[in-house]
Amino acid sequence: LSGVVLSVKETLSSPFVENCKGVVQRLTLQEHKMVWSQTSHLWSDCKKIIHQRTNTTPFDLVPQEEGAGVTVRVMKPLDAAELSLETVYEKFHPSIHGERPKGIQETEQMLKVGAMLTGVGELVLDNTTIKLQPPKQGLPYYLSSVDFNTLLQKQEADVRFWKILTVLFGFATCVILFFVLRKQYRRHCEKQRLRQMREEFRQAQERLARRMNAEGAETLRKACVVCLSNTKSCVFLECGHVCSCIECYGALPEPKKCPMCQQAISRVVPLYNS
Repeated sequence: LSGVVLSVKETLSSPFVENCKGVVQRLTLQEHKMVWSQTSHLWSDCKKIIHQRTNTTPFDLVPQEEGAGVTVRVMKPLDAAELSLETVYEKFHPSIHGERPKGIQETEQMLKVGAMLTGVGELVLDNTTIKLQPPKQGLPYYLSSVDFNTLLQKQEADVRFWKILTVLFGFATCVILFFVLRKQYRRHCEKQRLRQMREEFRQAQERLARRMNAEGAETLRKACVVCLSNTKSCVFLECGHVCSCIECYGALPEPKKCPMCQQAISRVVPLYNS
């Protein structure tokens, strides 16, 4: 509902502005000072409210049309999510003392008598008095100087903004979750591959043990140190180690290094046992 603000009892008078009367008055003292930032190494403006006092007096909303005869008592105006107050006085007191302070700003805001106000809340009937109060369901309570359609458009714009922000954060979360799951999957595959390699190595050791039992220690001495199954068939230069078969040499990762001493292999020479 919309109506003109009308005081029920005595109005609040501004101590700074002559003939300025209202039903809600907020006096604020705000300190402005320059603070050195250790991060950016720059001086930044810092604001701090050092004192604030709000005075209220009961008031009604009276329809703008003459002869309507219906007034609505506004309850708990300070609980409104949006309370439109007009700045009627503002003065800055500069100062040069302390940690490079800029000064103190004195402000008076007021809901004037006769101002148009749109109220959105819960209407209740208390005896013969119609009251506008905050909804019991926890819904927002508004006392705004704009009309209902403008207030509705503003809320719809806020809802659209939060929806877009939710979609963006949801998409970013999905992307991050995808990369995390992909990393976990790759780690799982790597563990599976390592387990498979260990199992193949264990089986090769068992085969080698069986061959050694059958053929003696000579087989172990001639076996490739990588696969433990083929016979050593190449010489690594410049280290000169004879420790691998030609198949395992081809499977060594680049840059190729000797499995025994980890020295770089410049060239490989086939070994022929006669």
